[in-house]
Amino acid sequence: MSNALTLPAEARERAGKGASRALRREGRIPAVIYGGKEEPTAIHVEEKELVKQLGTGHFMNSIVTIELGGKTVRTLPKDVALHPVTDRPLHADFLRLSRDSKVEVQVPVVFTNEEKAPGLKKGGVLNVVRHELDLVCEADRIPSEIEIDVTGKEVGDSIHISEIALPDGSESAITDRDFTIATLVAPSALKKSEGAAAAEGEPAADEVEATEQGGEGDEGE
Repeated sequence: MSNALTLPAEARERAGKGASRALRREGRIPAVIYGGKEEPTAIHVEEKELVKQLGTGHFMNSIVTIELGGKTVRTLPKDVALHPVTDRPLHADFLRLSRDSKVEVQVPVVFTNEEKAPGLKKGGVLNVVRHELDLVCEADRIPSEIEIDVTGKEVGDSIHISEIALPDGSESAITDRDFTIATLVAPSALKKSEGAAAAEGEPAADEVEATEQGGEGDEGE
């Protein structure tokens, strides 16, 4: 599950570009909390704390509890606008969450057991088409990552969303097609050798046993 974070905030009394610039000069970042059938709430947060939480790498997929005026508001970060040159935060948007909320998030994928994929041991390459999955998740059950096991995968195999067992409380936001997440492809050198072998009537590289391709170099594995 994604980690829960806490972010102290103060109410923002003035709006507009001038007021926002004044806040930034004071080391504060203007922000807004919206959603949940309530009026948007204008706030500002400490820049150093926001930058620190952005640096965790999972800020956008975490439940952020905003402490405001002695109360707490459960939110999900939806956008952080950054300066195009300095990458300094300029503004942040937070979606207010209720207990039964469902939210759409992007969750990174992590591939496991690559050493157990015959296609990779033969020299194939894992071509990642989607580094993140668009998921609809229950607000209290947002996964920090999705593990994809590549055990047994060969060169030419593809991994589709239909093969992935998503965590309870999560489902794919894309439902109109069985999209590809990754493929196992032959590197350019392997493709060339296969073409030459086919021209000479020799077996292609992916038709040769891994032990025959590796030669002496495989003995140390």
